Amino acid sequence: MIAIAIDDEPVALDVIKHHTDKVPFVELRETFSNAFLAINYLQKHPVDLIFLDIKMPDISGIEFLKSLNRVPLVIFTTAYTEHAVQSFELDAVDYLLKPFSIARFLKACNKAQELHSLRIQKLESKADYIFVKDGYEHVKIILNDILYIEASGNYTQIQLTDKLVSTRITISDLVELLPTADFIRCHRAYIVAKNKISRFDKHQIWIEEKIIPIGTTFVNLNLNS
Repeated sequence: MIAIAIDDEPVALDVIKHHTDKVPFVELRETFSNAFLAINYLQKHPVDLIFLDIKMPDISGIEFLKSLNRVPLVIFTTAYTEHAVQSFELDAVDYLLKPFSIARFLKACNKAQELHSLRIQKLESKADYIFVKDGYEHVKIILNDILYIEASGNYTQIQLTDKLVSTRITISDLVELLPTADFIRCHRAYIVAKNKISRFDKHQIWIEEKIIPIGTTFVNLNLNS
């Protein structure tokens, strides 16, 4: 993965560079102490992953991320805990609290690599199925058999027409993997198959006998297309 790092503290950038030198699948191309220079770089160069500080002068990491049209994978690196929930609402890969160890850094990079692989699979494949890990096995899921997907604790439940499959893949990862023409995320905890919706209003969706809520941040969904 091609990566950049953005942090107003040079010491923090040195730590990230030191750690990425030990991760063979991450290539840190550039580091920036000025977020606006990073924006200019992103307009000219493809990047898969950003290591992004939150508390920076002029623009916060949250504001920076929201300003991007094409959003790479993001791992937040910060000394503050209060933005953790908001960062995951923005589908950040991970949230590293400074000072973080190489082991914790590697765990975040592994998560990013898995999600990056899913994005590539989605771009390269036009198959009508996906494979998800269920225990020690990889189970073939026919896309047309999916009714809805629900995040449940440490697992994600995929409800099919004839069975339920549990997987450790996060719901955000599945959003990246599933075709947007056929599936839509309507809540932090739910993805639904568009062609399985029997009716809906502004608050909820019906799929067979299942009532699925529409989250407050998803109220402007277009379910007619």
